Amino acid sequence: MIEETKTYGQKGFRKRLVVLEQDKGSFTNYVPVEFTRDACDSVDEMKKGDEVEVTYRLNGRRWQKDANSEVKFFVNVEAMSFQVVGGGGASAGSANDAFAEAGGEEDDAPF
Repeated sequence: MIEETKTYGQKGFRKRLVVLEQDKGSFTNYVPVEFTRDACDSVDEMKKGDEVEVTYRLNGRRWQKDANSEVKFFVNVEAMSFQVVGGGGASAGSANDAFAEAGGEEDDAPF
């Protein structure tokens, strides 16, 4: 699934959700991946059904409504870049070249 880009807040923060489908044999794993800011535009090169490799980073946050409420933790998968490896779509798209230039390591996760 490839959603349209959504804009939030007065500063115009942009986010686009792509749900990757990973066949695990006896079940299918669905992985929601977020493209943010200018990376939203790179998703235009991706087509439903493409086989892609995504470089990503995990972001976590803590949330508590008030001092007396339960603490909850959330995690999201932020795409840094992707490459189409099958399915007849575009050859590659970059979600964040600055991450690579800063020495970020690529963890290849074939989805």
